[in-house]
Amino acid sequence: MASLICGSFAFDTIMNFEGRFAEQILPDQLHILNVSFLVPALRRDFGGCAGNIAYSLKLLGGEPLPMGTLGQDGQSYLDRLKDLKISTQFIKEVPDSYTAQAMIMTDKDNNQITAFHPGAMNQAHLNEINASHNIKVAIIAPDGKEAMVNHAQQLFDLKIPFVFDPGQGLPMFNAQELKKFISQATWVTVNDYEAKLLEERVGQSVADISKSLKGLIVTLGAEGCQVWEGGQSTHVAPVKAERVLDPTGCGDAWRGALLFGLEQAWSLVKCAELGNKIGALKIAQKGPQNYLL
Repeated sequence: MASLICGSFAFDTIMNFEGRFAEQILPDQLHILNVSFLVPALRRDFGGCAGNIAYSLKLLGGEPLPMGTLGQDGQSYLDRLKDLKISTQFIKEVPDSYTAQAMIMTDKDNNQITAFHPGAMNQAHLNEINASHNIKVAIIAPDGKEAMVNHAQQLFDLKIPFVFDPGQGLPMFNAQELKKFISQATWVTVNDYEAKLLEERVGQSVADISKSLKGLIVTLGAEGCQVWEGGQSTHVAPVKAERVLDPTGCGDAWRGALLFGLEQAWSLVKCAELGNKIGALKIAQKGPQNYLL
């Protein structure tokens, strides 16, 4: 069973500042802020939600079909996916545009300053889902706003069950838009912060939201996750990581496991148990696509 993964592809540039931002930024001078940080350590990773989820699902033995956009600089990403034997048939290259870029600088206290350039991601709506694609399950992960709206509608019209995973894209949507996503989706997954924001936006508790779905899962980081079905919750215990090195991409690794379980028609609790195991493996490695089973 193939899983369509609608979401972003990005290059993540990770920089480490060996000092503290707080010692370099004067609060009473923010109106004339002009600072420079020396970053002796720099790393460039393959990232983006679609790429990260596809990596996780493929690692588990699933069949990922990522759908997204790359820019004129995206050939290395295409080559990587082909090396991993991940399908690229639904990935569109956008000329005169760069692949989405996240530039993340972290200080010694793990505070972060991030700049994000969406680039080709803003053209993700150019991809369309149709009946000939023979998709059994899908996920709408963070992407360009128009793409998320269009792809959810296309999946709903085709009666393809899908997970709505708004992630960091949740603030883009108002209450009416979020309610429509929920009415179209089969499952919803959010982290604990996003759950609170979702409740605030739509005026319903996650318990009530879950009553209109097959399930709603709230990931809780080191505390595991909460699976909501029909207004009732089940806590799924966390898996202790060998070491806590880099949380980047943990949520996507977890979602790849979710899709694998859905492909196998597992219960949501069993899906979440696998997700917690994969998340623990990911956090022990640097980068979103460098861990192994």
